[in-house]
Amino acid sequence: MDHDVPPADLSHAGSVVDKAIEHMVGKNISSLAIASSLLGGALGMLSRTLPDETIVQILNNAIQSVQRGELHGHDEPRQ
Repeated sequence: MDHDVPPADLSHAGSVVDKAIEHMVGKNISSLAIASSLLGGALGMLSRTLPDETIVQILNNAIQSVQRGELHGHDEPRQ
């Protein structure tokens, strides 16, 4: 399996989330509300399938990515 190619279910899930975001933006829902609801949903999903320690590690990895500036390479303007 090629590690650079995401599994089909990940690609499909990402596409569904992208469409949901487009829909919410079209309804003039704030970026903060969209992101907060997606993060809350993701944490809820993780809490049903992973131990707390693993979730904390995932969140720590995300924090480190932000601190390293890895999220600022996108073309989307910051709001």
